[in-house]
Amino acid sequence: MPSASTEFVRSIVASWERGDFGSIEWAHPEIEFVIADGVSPGQWSGRTGMVEGWRDFLSAWDDWRSEAQSYRELDDGRVLVLSRFAGRGRTSGLELERVQATGAALYQVRDGKVIRLVLYMDAERALAEVGLAPEVGSA
Repeated sequence: MPSASTEFVRSIVASWERGDFGSIEWAHPEIEFVIADGVSPGQWSGRTGMVEGWRDFLSAWDDWRSEAQSYRELDDGRVLVLSRFAGRGRTSGLELERVQATGAALYQVRDGKVIRLVLYMDAERALAEVGLAPEVGSA
């Protein structure tokens, strides 16, 4: 049975899969938000910083979408979500679906809020950073 942290993360991801990035109530007021790699890496603090980082990230894409492929419960309230991405780069025109882009998001939950969120455009990097092996059949 999934933990309360995993169920909480699933609810956040479900909103994002519908294209709803408007809510930030799930985030701790002092959240640490990190984009670890890709075209716009960076680190922001607090909800305002997270919104700024997301806005910068999303502005680089037309029709950005993600679909969760799996959830992995880790220690200390951490949940790693492996996802498949879709969208087109505004500048490059790169179609992520064509390259079967897979990435991840690492959520750290404490007291019913996400206190740290790290986004990875490269799922293998995310797995390596948390000390896990790639899933069988993953790209």
